[in-house]
Amino acid sequence: MLRFDPFSQLDALTSSYLEGERRRGPAFMPMDLCKVDDHYLLTADLPGVDPGSIDLDVDRGVLTVSAQRSVRSAESVQWMTTERFSGSLRRQIALGDGVDAGKISASYDNGVLSVTIPLAEAAKPRKISVEHDSQPRELTAAE
Repeated sequence: MLRFDPFSQLDALTSSYLEGERRRGPAFMPMDLCKVDDHYLLTADLPGVDPGSIDLDVDRGVLTVSAQRSVRSAESVQWMTTERFSGSLRRQIALGDGVDAGKISASYDNGVLSVTIPLAEAAKPRKISVEHDSQPRELTAAE
């Protein structure tokens, strides 16, 4: 008796298609962005990425983060499952006018990329003093 299960065939077809896409297409790069004192801090998870492949670029107010995760040689390996992405990763963040793009710095430690984006001097909060007359005024009946 020949048994046909359309759902298992669909699952096999879908997973083989997605495995091929996982190796070729860009993957999701999880990141957080927060403001700390006088700068923004961007942290991105990039486990298994060669630090030499990480590229940061600022062009026209857009920060581009890209990296490459290498693929194992598939010639001598028989894969049972492949769930980890290999290939190119890329994210872009609009910086706006209030940052000092010339002073952006980055570090990579334990699979986490940290990018410090300082605020421009003009965008930093500042205290404005209010001038006032410290001499008490005498009131007359005419006032």
